[in-house]
Amino acid sequence: MSDVSLNRNEFPKGLRRKLGNFRRRLWRIKILEAAAAGVIGLVASFLLVYGLDRLWATPWWARVGILLGGVAGFAGFAPYWLHRWLWKRRSEEEIARLIARKFPGFGDRLLGVIELQARTETAATGMSPRLREAALAAVAVEAETRDLAAALPPRRHVAWGILALVLLAATGALLLTTRRATMNALQRWLLPFSDTQRYTFTRLGNAPDRMIVAAGESFTVHLRLANDSEWQPPSGVARFGSGAEVISKRQRGGYSFVFPGQQTAGEAVFRMGDLEHRMEIVPMIRPAVEKVTAHVVEPEYLGTPPREMDLKSGIVDAVAGSRVRFSLMLDRDAGNGSYGPVRTVGDAGPIHGASAQMSVNGRRLKTEVLKIGEDSLELPMFWTDVHGLAGVPGFVLRVDGHIDSPPTCYLQGAERQLAILPEESIDFEVLGDDENGLLEIGFEWQGEPSSPRDTAPARGEISLANGGPGQRQLSKSASFCPAAFEIRPQKIVMRGYAADRFPQRGRIYSGPITIYVLTRDEHAQMVKNRFDRLVTGMEDLARREEGLLDENARLGQLDKEQLAEENNRRRVRRQEDEEGETARRTNDLARGLEKLFKDAARNPDIGDAALKKLSRATESMDGLAKENIPEVRGKLGNAGDEANTAEKAAEEMDQAVEKQKEALEKMREAVREANDANRTMEAGTFVNRLKKASAEEQAIAATVAQAFNRLLGLQKHRLDPSDARRLEESAVRQAVVASDVRWIQEDLAGFAARMGGDQGFSAIRKEMVESGMDLAMEDARMKLLANRSFEATEEVKRWGDQLMEWAKQLEAARAAAAGAGGGGGSGMPDAEEEDFEFMLRVMRMVQKELDLRARTRSLEQMLRDSRRAP
Repeated sequence: MSDVSLNRNEFPKGLRRKLGNFRRRLWRIKILEAAAAGVIGLVASFLLVYGLDRLWATPWWARVGILLGGVAGFAGFAPYWLHRWLWKRRSEEEIARLIARKFPGFGDRLLGVIELQARTETAATGMSPRLREAALAAVAVEAETRDLAAALPPRRHVAWGILALVLLAATGALLLTTRRATMNALQRWLLPFSDTQRYTFTRLGNAPDRMIVAAGESFTVHLRLANDSEWQPPSGVARFGSGAEVISKRQRGGYSFVFPGQQTAGEAVFRMGDLEHRMEIVPMIRPAVEKVTAHVVEPEYLGTPPREMDLKSGIVDAVAGSRVRFSLMLDRDAGNGSYGPVRTVGDAGPIHGASAQMSVNGRRLKTEVLKIGEDSLELPMFWTDVHGLAGVPGFVLRVDGHIDSPPTCYLQGAERQLAILPEESIDFEVLGDDENGLLEIGFEWQGEPSSPRDTAPARGEISLANGGPGQRQLSKSASFCPAAFEIRPQKIVMRGYAADRFPQRGRIYSGPITIYVLTRDEHAQMVKNRFDRLVTGMEDLARREEGLLDENARLGQLDKEQLAEENNRRRVRRQEDEEGETARRTNDLARGLEKLFKDAARNPDIGDAALKKLSRATESMDGLAKENIPEVRGKLGNAGDEANTAEKAAEEMDQAVEKQKEALEKMREAVREANDANRTMEAGTFVNRLKKASAEEQAIAATVAQAFNRLLGLQKHRLDPSDARRLEESAVRQAVVASDVRWIQEDLAGFAARMGGDQGFSAIRKEMVESGMDLAMEDARMKLLANRSFEATEEVKRWGDQLMEWAKQLEAARAAAAGAGGGGGSGMPDAEEEDFEFMLRVMRMVQKELDLRARTRSLEQMLRDSRRAP
C-alpha cells in the first residue's frame, strides 16, 4: 500500500505575526546590546589608558593589552552576541524554546504545534488533518492571550546604552576640557607601539634626562615649568636612588632640589603633580687646568721676539705697552670659557669692561689679546667642559704691568775716592742691569782743575759693551790710566753709565768715583800726610804697649800662690785679650806701611833714603805682628790657663814680661825708624813744593807774555774780554802761589825746630823771610790786575827763579843729611844698601811694566769703542 500525501495546513497568521514580533523585538534588543557593549569596550579601554596615563606613563605592553581588550568587546563580543541571539534565533522553533524558558507549558504546546506544522502528512503518520488544525488554532488563541514580551531574555540594552552614552559623554567632556591630554591618550591608545610621550598637565621646559654634577659636592637641580603647563603644583618631591626625599616649593615658576654630594652614578626621580621625570645623575671630577701659558709680545722698541711663558704661579710680569694672550689647557675637552671682568689690583680694585668669551679648541681655551698698561690686573677665569661641568671657582690670573724703569749702573772694585799719579791705573768693573734689556754700558770722565791752568779739563768716554734684545745684565772689566788719555794732573769725576732701549731716555749714571790725578810733588805730599798718620798710630801703639808692660810687670811681681788666685788669673786673661788687640793694630799698621811703601816707590821724587828707612820700619812692624806680639800673647795665655800649675803659671808670666820688653824695644826702634824716614821725606817735600811754586810762577809769566802784543800800552777797560779774563786768572794763580809760599815758610820753621839743627833749612827760611817776597808777590798780583803786564811778568819770573834756587839749596842740604846717616847714626852696611837699591830698581821696573800694560788696556778699550761707533 503506497503512502498518500496529506495537505499541509498553513501556520496560523496570528501566531506567525505574534512570533515574528517577538523575534524582531528580540533582535532589536540584542543588536542594541551588542552595539552598546562594543562602544563600552572601546571607550572604556580608552578611558582606562587616559586614567592610567594620569598616574604614570602606561607601558606599551599594557596599552596593547587594554586596546586588545577594548577591541575584543567590539569585534569579538558583538558578533558572538548577534550570533547567539540573532542567527540562532531565526526559526519559530528556536523562538518557541526561548518562550518556553518563561512559559514552560505554553512553550511546549507552541513547540508541539510548530513541529506538527512542519511535519509532512502521509498515510503512514495517520494524523488527522482536522486534529492538527485544531491544535494550531488552540495554540494561536492562547498566544493571543499571552504577553510574549515577558518571555524575552534579560534586557540590558537600556543600561548598557546609558553606560555607553555616559562613557561617550565623559570622553567628550575630557576632549572639551583636556583636549591635548585626551588626544595624546587617544594616540597612545590607538598606536600603542608608537613612541608618543605621555601627556601630563604638569609640563617642564627642556628638562634634561642626564646631568653631570661635581663628584662629592652637593648639587642643585633646577626644573622650570613650561609656559604652557596646565598645572603648576605648589611643591615637588625628588629622590636620588634610595636616598631620602627632597621637597622643593615652587618659586618663580620652577623647583630647586638640593641633593647631597654623590660619588657614584644613579637616577633621580622627580614628581610634580601628575609628572614624573627621571634624570640620570653622573658625578664627575670638575675640569681642572693642567697648564697655563701666556703669549707675550713686548713693545716693538725692545726688539724682543714673542715669548711663551709657563705660568706655574699664575702671574705674568709685563712692561707697559705689551700685548698678552692667555691659554688654558684643561684635563679634558672644554665646552666654553670666559674671563673677566678685569679688575685692578689694590684696595679699590675698579672693574674694567665686561666679561669676554674665550675661544675653544679641544682641551685648549684662549683669551683675546690684552693690552697691558701700568697697573696690575686680575683676570677671573671661568670654564666648563663638554659635559657642562664648571671648573673650580676662584681661578684668577694676574698681570703685573709696570713702566719700563730706567736701568741701573754700578762701578765695582774701586774706591769712591782715590789719588793716583798719571802713570797709575785703576781697574774696576762696570755693571749694568735692566729688566727689559740693555743697549750699552760704559764709563765717562770729566775733569775739574783744582786751580786755574792753561790746560783744558779732561773729558772722555768709552763704551765697553753692547747688549742684545732681552739681555738684562752686562758686566765688563775696565782700566783707566790718565796718561793713556794724556790727562794732566787734575780732579777727575768718573761715572759708569748704562743705556736701555726706551726711546729718548738717554744714559743712566752710576755713583761717581773721584780721582785726584796728582803731580809728583802733590803725590809726595799725600804720601807724607799718610805717613804722618801712620807714625802717630805707631807712637800711640808704643805708649799702649808700655802700659800693658807695666801691668804685666806688676803681675810678675806676685808670688806663685797669689798669681794662682782667680782674680789675678782673670787679670792675666784680660791682658791676653789686650795683647790680641795690640796684635791686630800692629798688623794693620804693618799693612798700611807696606802699602805706603809701594805708593812711595812709584814716585821718583821721594828719595831713596826715605824709602830705606820706611822699609826698615815696615819690616820691624811686620815682624812684631807675626812673631813678637803673638809670642807675648801665647805666654800670657799659658799663664792664665787654669790647667797649669802655679809654678808653671809664674814661669810663663816671667817669660811673657821678658818677651814683651823685647817687643816694646823693637816697637820703639820701629817708631824711631819711621820718624827718621818721615823727617827725610818731609825734607824732600819742601824741595818739591818749592819747585812746584817756581813752575807756577814761570807758567804765569809765560801766559802773560804770550799776549804782550795785545796787552802792552792799553788801559784795562779797553782790553779784549778774553785778554782781560786771562789777566784776572793769572792774578788768581799768583795769589795761590803766594799762599803756598807762605805755608812753605811756616812748615820750614817747624821742620828746622824738630830737626834740632840748622842743616841749611833754617838759613833758607831766614832768606825767604828777609827777602820780603810776600809783599813783592802781592805787588805783582796787583800789577797784573792793573795791566802793568810787563812789570808784573818780570817780577813773577824773578821770584820763580829765586824759588828754584832755594829748592836746589834744600836738595843739597837733604843730600848732605842723608850722607851723614839720615839723622839716626845707624847706617846700613854697603851690601845691604846695594841689595835694597837693587830691589827698589826692580820694583820700579815692574811697576813701569804694569803701568804700561794698564795704559795699553785703556788704549785697547778706546780702540774697541771706536770700532763699535757707527
